[in-house]
Amino acid sequence: MGIVVNLDVMLARRKMRLNELSERVGISLPNLSILKTGKARAIRFSTLEAICRELDCQPGDILEFVDDHGAG
Repeated sequence: MGIVVNLDVMLARRKMRLNELSERVGISLPNLSILKTGKARAIRFSTLEAICRELDCQPGDILEFVDDHGAG
């Protein structure tokens, strides 16, 4: 599975909508949506920093590594 993006979880915890976060961090709604759905191939540290600042969280609250090779 690899890296899982939990942006939707943090948005729900902060009672914030994706479009509000988009306006606050200056990132387009389509780009944030791609990140939220886990379809992004990369994220800049500056983007991650801005998201964490607005959501008052740590990068590990948004990004999680899930190793499914051991399952079975």
